[in-house]
Amino acid sequence: MSEAALRHVPVMLDAVLAHLAPRPGETIVDGTFGFGGYTRGILGAGASVIAIDRDPEAIAGGAALVAAQAGRLDLVHGRFGDLDTIAAEAGHPAVDGVVLDIGVSSMQIDEAERGFSFRQDGPLDMRMERQGPSAADVVNRMDPRDLARVIAVLGEERRAGAVARAIAEDRKAKPFTRTLELAGLVERVVGRRHDDPIHPATRTFQALRILVNRELEELGRALAAAERALREGGRLVVVTFHSLEDRIVKRFLAERSETRAGGSRHLPEATLAPPTFTLAVKGVVEADAAEIARNPRSRSAKLRAGIRTGHPARPLDLAAIGVPVLPDFVGGRG
Repeated sequence: MSEAALRHVPVMLDAVLAHLAPRPGETIVDGTFGFGGYTRGILGAGASVIAIDRDPEAIAGGAALVAAQAGRLDLVHGRFGDLDTIAAEAGHPAVDGVVLDIGVSSMQIDEAERGFSFRQDGPLDMRMERQGPSAADVVNRMDPRDLARVIAVLGEERRAGAVARAIAEDRKAKPFTRTLELAGLVERVVGRRHDDPIHPATRTFQALRILVNRELEELGRALAAAERALREGGRLVVVTFHSLEDRIVKRFLAERSETRAGGSRHLPEATLAPPTFTLAVKGVVEADAAEIARNPRSRSAKLRAGIRTGHPARPLDLAAIGVPVLPDFVGGRG
């Protein structure tokens, strides 16, 4: 086990385990293995785990834990949007729980060579799987209008248009290749207040990372895959770190747990499909002050949870749960 893994503090672990409620004899899918914090907690409760990560470095880092568990842990390189297929291929077409910790891991942020950080210099990469178009490809080739939309929608950056125009102008002289080059441009355009702890490049980097890895589409796919994989009574627990992700999870669980449709005296009630989840949490669970002091990353975390009913899984409309339609650069257009 690496020194970083030993230092890693998983976000809201106690709350995750309380709502996931793993027990001996159960099988739980950890869709975002990372350093294995949730997986270790689940194993410690006596359940078996099918853990998934799209980052090959996370898979390599977990090899010793797999060996130590004597068959209780399957660690699979893949995407959590395919978790139902991965679980079935591991011999578990129905599982007792699914946990997802959404977003970039501290493992990726802390390694400058991965290109996720605007505080450390590294190649402008951001690819979790180390394949396909990188953040540099997006920054250097995307149409400025499309780039502005990406930064505005995925980064919620108010000065997205100005940032995109500046990128388009500067890349004429020299392509962007390093993280600090881009971070410096964004800081120049957006400006920085001395009393603001948030770096001005935060939102732009977030937008590029989400686009490069298609994170919101993958989250939608993962929620639908969990719905298909969970047995009746199975638990879904999702931890998010920003409003875009949380909104998608909130809408999915709200739609899947609705039991009656609205109507009026002019229009008949719509017919709803039977609910596939009941809400295990009304609203969200957030970290308390003690956890935030122990693990500052938990400050922005929000936990939502649902319990699977026995009704059949439904087809998923990504737009209906708030996944934005964006330029298809990573899919091949640029």
